[in-house]
Amino acid sequence: MSLAVILSRASFGINAPEVTVEVHLSNGLPSMSIVGLASAEVKESKERVRSALINSGFDFPARRIIINLGPADLPKSGGRFDLSIALGILVASEQLERKYLDNFEVLGELALNGELRSINGALNATIAAESIQKNILLPLVNASEASLTESTTIFAASTLKEVCIGLVNKDSIHFKYKKVAATNIVSYTDMAEIKGNQHAKRALLVAAAAGHNILFVGSPGTGKTMLARTLPSLLTEMSVKEAMEIAAIESIAKEGISVDNLYRRRFRAPHHNCTVASITGGGRIPVPGEISLAHRGVLFFDELPEFPRSVLESLRQPLEDGHLTVSRAQWKVKFPAEFQFVAAMNPCPCGYFASEEKECHCSKSKILQYLGRLSGPLLDRIDIQVMVNNPKISLLDSNQPKQDSSHSFRDKISKCRELQINRQAVLNNDLALSALIELSNLDKKSHKVFNQAIKSHQLSLRSQQRILRVARTIADLESSIDIKASAIIEALSYRIFDQLIKKARKYT
Repeated sequence: MSLAVILSRASFGINAPEVTVEVHLSNGLPSMSIVGLASAEVKESKERVRSALINSGFDFPARRIIINLGPADLPKSGGRFDLSIALGILVASEQLERKYLDNFEVLGELALNGELRSINGALNATIAAESIQKNILLPLVNASEASLTESTTIFAASTLKEVCIGLVNKDSIHFKYKKVAATNIVSYTDMAEIKGNQHAKRALLVAAAAGHNILFVGSPGTGKTMLARTLPSLLTEMSVKEAMEIAAIESIAKEGISVDNLYRRRFRAPHHNCTVASITGGGRIPVPGEISLAHRGVLFFDELPEFPRSVLESLRQPLEDGHLTVSRAQWKVKFPAEFQFVAAMNPCPCGYFASEEKECHCSKSKILQYLGRLSGPLLDRIDIQVMVNNPKISLLDSNQPKQDSSHSFRDKISKCRELQINRQAVLNNDLALSALIELSNLDKKSHKVFNQAIKSHQLSLRSQQRILRVARTIADLESSIDIKASAIIEALSYRIFDQLIKKARKYT
């Protein structure tokens, strides 16, 4: 029979929908056509497959070849279908028996000499294939990524010839890949390296304890960026489920999976000249942006007001909902985006407004214009806003007291997070309003402090929620059932941005 059907997988968002590669050989002038909403790079596979078959020692049939990639309305891109097309031609021309490909899904790009090159989304395709109890066959360079799943054996090869030998002889040493355990090699900034700034370090501890977003404001060189880079060292390693979520996102990104640091929280720090598309993701074939690559980790924006307004406003939905929906005329893709947002900024263009060390040379209008680049709705979603001052100490001073390490803080943070999960199934940062009100046990003094803050600071309803969430976290760190007045006062001290604007308006 001159018809062969090979199963494969496309890549669309974080999904890997099944694609049926149908190869039909018929009489007529020798030609090769690909149909099924194939992109230009898929159609170019005709030349890659022809050369790969010939250079691998197989016969290329001099017949009319029609290749259909179904379903026809699903966009297909990349060279991921080269291997399945080549095997389909071999089966249809009776150079390879169809039975060897039973229960297999095939992925891989071919070089002209028959070598197999890597593809994007190998992990996603492997997970999808395992969900329907299918084996996956892919390039050897993708084997370590695919082996991150629960599968004990991954079928992989480095050339088209090895694939065919391996299909016929399942004991081929090149055709089986055993799972390799991930190791952690990334080293984050340790809390012990930060000198002084106890208030900012305390704020960072509170933020880490419940996933609160945090903004550091201060003059250049005060340690804002260093504080931000310390946050991942305070967070516990990801669970297997969480690691698989971020690995599935990284699998379809151009930079690939960080296999060695699979269980470490990601730290993404895009430059302020980035575009909206690079942050949110998208494209003709949707790929994740920085927001999704920071899923379950930390997204850091340094020099926050320097980012385009459109980029800053694009953060609002994922900060509130924990996911990002990218919509186009013909498709809609939802990317996960549960990240902890950390930002740093100067208080004015020159950086020395409200500084005791140097005089600010900015005018009142320039300061207000600079601070006004951050919208109210965005600031409302940043729970903790803290001033970072120059600690005025010498790095070479041996008399400085020894600082606690991130490891010692991590144990306390881990217990606090565990308390929250056991009590309400989510961290305090994700508490629903009804649950937050139920857990906001305020005594008479706490109520009085909170009501006074609402009047004096003109707090919006969202701001009130954020303050109560932070106060709840502070109480949890102290293992207190009730939210005390001291916790409310501390939570209010982490709302310095409004005070900064008021000070700028009085500036002369």
